[in-house]
Amino acid sequence: MALLPILEFPDPRLRTKAKPVVELDAALERLIDDMFETMYAAPGIGLAATQVDCHVRLVVMDVSEDKTEPRVFINPEIVEKDGIQVYQEGCLSVPGIFADVERANRIRLRARDRHFVEYELEADGLLAVCIQHELDHLEGKVFVDYLSPFKREQVRRRLEKARRDAKPLPAAEHAL
Repeated sequence: MALLPILEFPDPRLRTKAKPVVELDAALERLIDDMFETMYAAPGIGLAATQVDCHVRLVVMDVSEDKTEPRVFINPEIVEKDGIQVYQEGCLSVPGIFADVERANRIRLRARDRHFVEYELEADGLLAVCIQHELDHLEGKVFVDYLSPFKREQVRRRLEKARRDAKPLPAAEHAL
């Protein structure tokens, strides 16, 4: 396994729309393992393949406190949404930045697991937020897109300054 570099906003590659996965092969299995290692090391609770510059419809996630519930979503699609919740989100691709984002409170998702078996999942709360956040990445969208243009520009400048000063911003407790 290997740690993968995580793209950071405003990298234009984060805007690439991911393509569906057609089959499970050794390269995809290796990517899944590398993404989990990268996500846990970051530390984060979710990671989309887009964030590591692989533009396929793949997400890994583990929202458990003790990191014992790894989940794989291949070709995920939300088939039902209900309710509204506002959650303060962070992102491994936008380090140190947090903002309230409105999302569906409950979702039903269809995806394939790491063995390429199709399944459905109903989720609410943090899991629902994380799924919606990561699926946005697969569509080329970053959570700061929900902010006003002024706030988005402030985020871009703050990240640019942090990179220029070589000062890492504080890690997110629940970076998605």
